[in-house]
Amino acid sequence: MSYKFIPLVFLGFILNLSNDKTTSKSIYKSDSVKIEAGKPTVIAENKELSFEEKTEALYNEIEAGQYSLPNLETFIQAFEGYTALENQGKVKNNVLTIVDFSFSSTKERMWVIDMDCKKVILQTLVSHGMNSGTEYANSFSNQNESFKSSLGFFITGETYTGKHGISLKLDGQEYGLNDNARQRSVVVHGADYVSKKLANRQGYIGRSQGCPAVSPEVAPTLINTIKNKSVLFIYHPTRTYVNKSKLVS
Repeated sequence: MSYKFIPLVFLGFILNLSNDKTTSKSIYKSDSVKIEAGKPTVIAENKELSFEEKTEALYNEIEAGQYSLPNLETFIQAFEGYTALENQGKVKNNVLTIVDFSFSSTKERMWVIDMDCKKVILQTLVSHGMNSGTEYANSFSNQNESFKSSLGFFITGETYTGKHGISLKLDGQEYGLNDNARQRSVVVHGADYVSKKLANRQGYIGRSQGCPAVSPEVAPTLINTIKNKSVLFIYHPTRTYVNKSKLVS
């Protein structure tokens, strides 16, 4: 008569063991999460950082030295396009130049960043096109004879000597936004109208026919630093650019 009782006892033992295992899973650490007793917070290990988080971490590593850094939002966009062009094999000179046209032309709104050394190596004044605006640039074009600046990503080309001295050709990388740059003769060059004195006198620096012109004193150093397949990014916070660009999201 005891033989009928033994299976019931054994069954109870099995159920108790199963409950113990379930309890253990809710108390002890797993390989992927940490659970602290008495705390509802679950902290994932090895969290995958987003592109923006990785870029912000890089941004915080850049040494500004005597200069400032560009705005973080501008840098994130610039680095996104830089990375895309680098992945396409178009970048041979690891320097990123950023022009931020959200700033007044009286401000030093061009930054040159050595991406290998993670360091700002130059910050300077830069002009915009005469039909893009007066103190601020707010209208942009890819059309010939528009005398407006173009936004987006460019790859620097070869140098030549013209009426402004040493100059640098640019190849626009974005269809419909700046791909006519070479045809329009949009180049980096020096110009006397890019000066602090003029800015202080009239409230804005001189304007170009669409070129990112710099002061004649800065031009040789700048051009020799960024020539031969580096990235130049011209930024403005307009949504029109972002909506058309294939290089930024």
